Amino acid sequence: MNKIYCPLNYTMKLIGTKWKPLVLFHLLEGPVRSGKLQNKVPHISNKMFTQTVRELEKDNLITRKVYPVVPPKVEYELTEKGKSLESILKSLDSWGKEMSAFS
Repeated sequence: MNKIYCPLNYTMKLIGTKWKPLVLFHLLEGPVRSGKLQNKVPHISNKMFTQTVRELEKDNLITRKVYPVVPPKVEYELTEKGKSLESILKSLDSWGKEMSAFS
């Protein structure tokens, strides 16, 4: 049996969780330190934050840079593939702003 390729399914596998779009959106402005990024995503646990950034890194949407300092400094940044999602993420943000006005 041949699988039918679905571009939307591919996209949803990459960014279709509760937290991934939020993390990606907050990286649109440039590199962000780990703690600051986690604080920008409301209600995400340490475990889910770690899992989310690892998955995004595995899928080549973000990069993780560790600085050899004490205490450890870690920054996340969008890759070119991650940056290609900018219009989608901004559209979702705009739609949310418009719809929240009706609530």
